[in-house]
Amino acid sequence: MSDNKCNTMKNLLEVSFALDDLRLFLDTHPYEKEAISCYQIYKDQRNKVLEDYEQNFGPILSYNVNDENQWIWIETPWPWEGEV
Repeated sequence: MSDNKCNTMKNLLEVSFALDDLRLFLDTHPYEKEAISCYQIYKDQRNKVLEDYEQNFGPILSYNVNDENQWIWIETPWPWEGEV
């Protein structure tokens, strides 16, 4: 995996973790305005990083497959083939 691809995936995982953590907090504190604001910021950031990743390296989720990038992940190594 190239450094850029690895760094972009790492950034996506970090932002996703923060978003999931905030979601869990909001499950028990649904009216916490600062947390809701942070959730929206991380959600926007995650969408941007996901879009950046998919534009450069192809779709991560099958929901994002279109006519131009269809099923290209079968052309790259699978996770158990040594690359993350």
